[in-house]
Amino acid sequence: MTLSTYEREERKAGKELYHYQKGAIHKIFECFESAADDYHLLYQLPTGGGKTVIFSEIVRQYLRTRQKKVLVMTHRIELCKQTSAVLSEFGVTNKVVDSKAKLDDQRDYDCFVAMVETLNNRLKDDKLDISDIGLVIIDEAHYNSFTKLFKFFDKAFILGVTATPLSSNIELPMTDNYNELIVGESIESLIDNRFLAKANMFSYNVGLTSLVVGANGDYTVKSSEDLYTNSEMLTKLMTAYTEKCYHKKTLIFNNGINTSLFVYDLFKRAGLPIAHLDNTTTKKERANILKWFKETPNAILTSVSILTTGFDEPSVEAIILNRATKSLTLYYQMIGRGSRIFKDKDTFDVVDLGNNFHRFGPWGSTNLDWQRIFKYPSHYLDGILTDEELESNFRYEMPDSIRQSFSKSETVYFDINKTYIESIRRGESSKVVLKRSIAQHAKICVENSEDIYDALALIKLLGDDIDFRINRYSKCISKSTHNFLEWLKEDYKKKLRSYLRENFDNLKTNLQEQN
Repeated sequence: MTLSTYEREERKAGKELYHYQKGAIHKIFECFESAADDYHLLYQLPTGGGKTVIFSEIVRQYLRTRQKKVLVMTHRIELCKQTSAVLSEFGVTNKVVDSKAKLDDQRDYDCFVAMVETLNNRLKDDKLDISDIGLVIIDEAHYNSFTKLFKFFDKAFILGVTATPLSSNIELPMTDNYNELIVGESIESLIDNRFLAKANMFSYNVGLTSLVVGANGDYTVKSSEDLYTNSEMLTKLMTAYTEKCYHKKTLIFNNGINTSLFVYDLFKRAGLPIAHLDNTTTKKERANILKWFKETPNAILTSVSILTTGFDEPSVEAIILNRATKSLTLYYQMIGRGSRIFKDKDTFDVVDLGNNFHRFGPWGSTNLDWQRIFKYPSHYLDGILTDEELESNFRYEMPDSIRQSFSKSETVYFDINKTYIESIRRGESSKVVLKRSIAQHAKICVENSEDIYDALALIKLLGDDIDFRINRYSKCISKSTHNFLEWLKEDYKKKLRSYLRENFDNLKTNLQEQN
């Protein structure tokens, strides 16, 4: 569907709505009219599409046409306040039910906004009268904390809204709690009609087999921090930032506070403008940091998932996923933080350091069938490739900044798997694979050097390539303990240096004769 320029400009503020938002509201009200009073409806719309605007207008129209009250539930206090403010813009007088709220005036309100845990406590204490609630709206409905409250609203119409209709808990699929899903405008359509910015996506292959999956189905903080705080990953992060995000307002997402602090120290030492934010930051500190981030053109903000929801800074130009996740929802939430249109911004950059692009596909992929994911979530989750499967398809691509130092070499790639298979078929020892790899590395170093000292210096640029080859080799021989890999990498570099010293003159002569 193509929307006209008039329609794109239709909603400037307040109660004016875009064409697709009006269409969504019409579909939802059709369901109000035809379904039972206790029907559970789920509505999907991408981050940045205006879910809060849509359900605020729904609340306004619902209260105008029905003699029932409305409750809006969120999972964070920041979202409560933001939701309350948008409802007020739409002329809906509402009361935020937080832990300090006095409820002696609740009869004066037709709309309440509450955080799930606070509401749960208030309902247990019988402090809030919900006998006249006809509509319950659940923001970020994929979180399972809401389901424990459904028993209190067994006679109300429940409308859940989410960007990703896939439960945060595989054991509690959304199809068990909702009767129907309405799929809203796609990311592709929102980009085509300039409601969202387009993502330029860059991926750096990372070895993730050391990561451990926890009880919640995602990678544990400890195993993530062990990987992402090591010197190799920190160097890769800085390289990625320098190549793709330099002088751009950048959000860096991490899995673990320690990782974010390591990132902060790394960038600070490099003289770059960076701040760190996590859930232990005080409200005052957080407000000051976000104000600084908003006002500083090339600011960098490193955080730990706290900005995945309820944060809207349209001037963000780049997102770095400095973590891996098994959660499709989190993947979309993190990238969505950069997707807002802002002034002349119609694109933003996304750097992936967790193989997430390979795991879930490009952000906004048309291959995602939300109806199928909603109805058969286990089928979708079972189809996601394991880290071993993902990494088996990787091919090391030397970054442009390093490739320039090897510009005289026609090719720098060496296929460990192919070499291993060929050597086994010949009845050779697997050790010849590394010998041939070392010879090829030595060749490209000599090709791009004037003397032995230049060649030895180039070895320092081959760290990622050496790591990749050793990891591939370890899988071929089915021996991949951490200590073995570390020893093998150091032994490889030592043998490469030795090979160059012993053979530099001969290699140089042979190359000159060939030319």
